[in-house]
Amino acid sequence: MSKTQDVVELILQDHRRMEDLFRLMRSVEADRAAALREFADLLIAHALAEEAKVYPALKRYKDIDDGEVEHGEHEHDEGNKALLELLEVEKVGSKEWDSKLEELVEAVTHHADEEERTILNGARENVAMERREELGAAFWKERERLLKAGCGSADSVRRIISS
Repeated sequence: MSKTQDVVELILQDHRRMEDLFRLMRSVEADRAAALREFADLLIAHALAEEAKVYPALKRYKDIDDGEVEHGEHEHDEGNKALLELLEVEKVGSKEWDSKLEELVEAVTHHADEEERTILNGARENVAMERREELGAAFWKERERLLKAGCGSADSVRRIISS
């Protein structure tokens, strides 16, 4: 497990890793296909673990806006659709790749920015550290389970989108 169990910090760590993977997917010197595979698994595991273990718990706090949490779930759907479009591009580094990568970056960075300013700050202000650590442990366990299952395959993402 990560050094911290604070759910806020764990989510932020994933956001920073996603940013690193975006840089790799842009670079002609990197293994862009491998970066996409890691990114796809991470994005799907991260979002599903948030929706299963974190968002429902945060909705119970009166000072955390339910609308922001539901909006976060909607933005996960948008990111998943953009991810699938990139996964379906045949040639890494093509113009289509660059275009679909840009759409994915926009969807995910927009969501991360909003989540950090609203949901995560709400958790910082309203959720006791002990509870944040409990949520972090549950989030991490679910995230790891999903990562081991290879949740970011195109087929898996298709199933998630259609459900």
